[in-house]
Amino acid sequence: MSNPILVAEGLKKTYTSGPQAVTVWEDVDLTVDAGDSVAIVGASGSGKTSLLNVLGGLDDMDAGDVQICGRKLSQLTEQEKTTLRNQDVGFVYQFHHLLPEFSALENVMMPLLLGGVSRSEAKRRATESLERLRLGSRVVHKPSELSGGERQRTAIARALVTRPKLVLMDEPTGNLDQGTASEVEQLMAELRTDAETAFITVTHDQALARRMNRVYHLIEGRLQSD
Repeated sequence: MSNPILVAEGLKKTYTSGPQAVTVWEDVDLTVDAGDSVAIVGASGSGKTSLLNVLGGLDDMDAGDVQICGRKLSQLTEQEKTTLRNQDVGFVYQFHHLLPEFSALENVMMPLLLGGVSRSEAKRRATESLERLRLGSRVVHKPSELSGGERQRTAIARALVTRPKLVLMDEPTGNLDQGTASEVEQLMAELRTDAETAFITVTHDQALARRMNRVYHLIEGRLQSD
């Protein structure tokens, strides 16, 4: 039996440009099961990032609904959405967005501390997450002291430290050299298998897209399966 982590039905997004409403995408349907991996590929400006933000509850939709772990976003308050994201959803972006004044360990601890986890438990789980991503020797280093690949792996460790059911990734390898990108791709594959974490990735990287179970293309406002 399938175990849907995310179900999106009939999504539509519009932006107002002067007197006109411009439709970015519409009639978007997507179901993602535990351990599943989905790539969404599209040209710059096609609306990939805005779709990812809607799927994660960071932005509102104009029609349709998204259900994460059985909870419809339309029925949640902003505080409930924040709690859902903190507990069940991880985010990884092209640029790591690590806090520069904190160490790798402190950056990874942050979501746990914000979720009310004790400092000692947050430290233990953050250390474990970093070690899993082969960063055990870099825990005390600040982002400026890490390589590009190490910063991105730290961002992934932060996204995974809450043991989310779903991870949303926006061009996660777009700012990395080919060797480091391949390493990050391999780590993602391992995590899907080991933890049954579901991944939705928007990317220009065809090699990364091919590593996913399913590929969709966002073309002229429509999400089309490969």
